[in-house]
Amino acid sequence: MGQQINIPTSGTQCIGAYMAQASGKPKGGLLVIQEIYGVNAHMRSVVDRFARLGYTAIAPAFFDHLETGVELDYDRAGTHKGKQLVTELGLERALEDVASAAEAIASAGRIGTVGYCWGGTVALLAALRLGLPSVSYYGARNLPFLHEVPKAPVLFHFGEKDQHITPEMVQKHRDALPQMDVYTYPADHAFNRDGSSPYHEASAKLALQRTLAFFEQHLDGA
Repeated sequence: MGQQINIPTSGTQCIGAYMAQASGKPKGGLLVIQEIYGVNAHMRSVVDRFARLGYTAIAPAFFDHLETGVELDYDRAGTHKGKQLVTELGLERALEDVASAAEAIASAGRIGTVGYCWGGTVALLAALRLGLPSVSYYGARNLPFLHEVPKAPVLFHFGEKDQHITPEMVQKHRDALPQMDVYTYPADHAFNRDGSSPYHEASAKLALQRTLAFFEQHLDGA
């Protein structure tokens, strides 16, 4: 359904991206921000899903700054490699790429982001600093940024069985940003990743419903 494109970044380098367009006039544009495993088949399927739901969606390949075509397995080696790559890349460069990708789909209308795991924290930063309405799925790196004043609304999803994000960490989101919705589900980390063991269908479906309602309010309904 989608296609590979190249987008310019704030530096001299272009990075790849997977983009899918809505049929007809889009409700808006969505940046799909990857987990630590790259823009793999699952991330591409998420882009396609949002396109079917009426949004022009794009997933920038952040790791192209370091290695091209990174698609990692969900095993110990893939997780280790992914953690190395996000550490080397850094959140600041990722946020610059988010701004570049938003420009690439500006014709779709208002732009928002939805991010997963590492991407959940990038999505939070997009709301805090870039003013893009954002949905953050199980972002384990959020806490250092919760003191910042948001420039746009952000919605949070967490799994209650997530060993990486404790109930105390979730509560800190509610305490720091009481004006934002924070939802929890009877599921583990990565519960939205269909096709893998953490996937929890009921939680993923409910989180998607809430995500779509959020974007209907803040993008196409704004």
